[in-house]
Amino acid sequence: MSVSSRKTGTEEKNLSPCLILKHGQEWVMVERQRSYNRTLDSACKHFPSIPRDAVTLQTNQLDVCDGHYVDITAEIWIDVIDLLDVIEVTRREEMTSTVSLPLDARTISLPDNQSAPSQVNEQGAKKKTRKNKNKNKIEQGSSGDDDKITIKLIFPSGEIQTTKVSRETPVDEVVADANHVLGCCPTDCEALIQYKRGGWVVMRENQSIGSYNIKDGDSIKLRVRRSFRVKKPVIYLYSPSDIDVSVKLSLIPEWSLSVIYPVVTTENNGQRLEWNVRTHQDGSLTEHNSGLDVSYLFWEAETNLPRFPASKPQSVDTFNPISNSLDDMDSIVISVDKATVYLDKSLKVLGLHTEARTSFITYWLPSILKHEYIALRFVPQSAYERTASLRISPQPDVVTRIFMLFRGIAKEHLKNWANAQIQAETDVAWWVNVVGVDPARAGDANLFRVLEWGGMEVLV
Repeated sequence: MSVSSRKTGTEEKNLSPCLILKHGQEWVMVERQRSYNRTLDSACKHFPSIPRDAVTLQTNQLDVCDGHYVDITAEIWIDVIDLLDVIEVTRREEMTSTVSLPLDARTISLPDNQSAPSQVNEQGAKKKTRKNKNKNKIEQGSSGDDDKITIKLIFPSGEIQTTKVSRETPVDEVVADANHVLGCCPTDCEALIQYKRGGWVVMRENQSIGSYNIKDGDSIKLRVRRSFRVKKPVIYLYSPSDIDVSVKLSLIPEWSLSVIYPVVTTENNGQRLEWNVRTHQDGSLTEHNSGLDVSYLFWEAETNLPRFPASKPQSVDTFNPISNSLDDMDSIVISVDKATVYLDKSLKVLGLHTEARTSFITYWLPSILKHEYIALRFVPQSAYERTASLRISPQPDVVTRIFMLFRGIAKEHLKNWANAQIQAETDVAWWVNVVGVDPARAGDANLFRVLEWGGMEVLV
């Protein structure tokens, strides 16, 4: 079988021994394998959150793909492997949405008064409404696979999954099912489809998938309407003697300050501030501008979501508030009834004193209890510092910044988190090296110490 690629003849002669496997925002360079099964083994090794029986290899690099992502089967592997540089690794999961509803006749509003990719004929929609009005559920699902198409769902985290849905499935059901596939609580998401000129347009929730003329292999992007909020980072300052201290906080453009206390003037569109305080030996602070006596400095921030989520891969030691994630290899997964004990032990080894641990747990507990299981991890302090830079003068002897990410996990998806469940049973002391803190110095009352804690719930 002859398959042409988009490479030039020169490129084909200089075949690289390496291949890029890409899953969501993760890119891995591996050895180019002539064996389809060995490539699957490599994909499972580097992306363990995907069960082997759900791994699908795809490409859009061949001319025959016409720009669409297409499954690569074992039968065709030997014919195409030398033509590819990058292979998309996705999770194949069947959705259950097969409900047939009448098509909505409204159109999408696009720039320059352009029409949507495919508009629904109002008269046809009304006829379909009358035709389907008395159908029962069995008749609605009787169209079989002929009425289904395979689509790629791009989640806000960058993860991509392949699924098969009925053309008459309402858009809002696709969004709801997508959240369920990842074991998430319902979130305020919207679906977007790529317009032929390269832009993305919002799909109306009450229209069907088929009304947008979606073809096999097309992509639908899911976007969170509301921004993520970084909750209650609080900064404690402890000094052996009373001193005047300047505390400067600078955020990267992806987020802006939303709440601060004591209130001071912010700069650079809410991404920078400075507190000037007097420390006291009992741990309290006096803010010079207002004269307020406080126990700590408080700030929250909201993410500045770009119009369409970025898809660039990030290094392991990077934290970005709009593209953060948790996976089976960097997190732990526990049932919520064990969460408080696990958190207390972890926070204690990370250097948080009793009051800080209690405040941390009680603040996040209501959000945690909304789930059956949670995945959580603590962000490396160096990565967090690059996102929310803290400059303190005079320079402290030790700075401890603890930031937690967590998300809900449905019971039926625990099979995708095997390593994280095992890791939850190990000694919590491993977090000390992950975060990069010095608990002994953090507890030395003879030193000028700074302690901060905060967190974020990841809405996938």
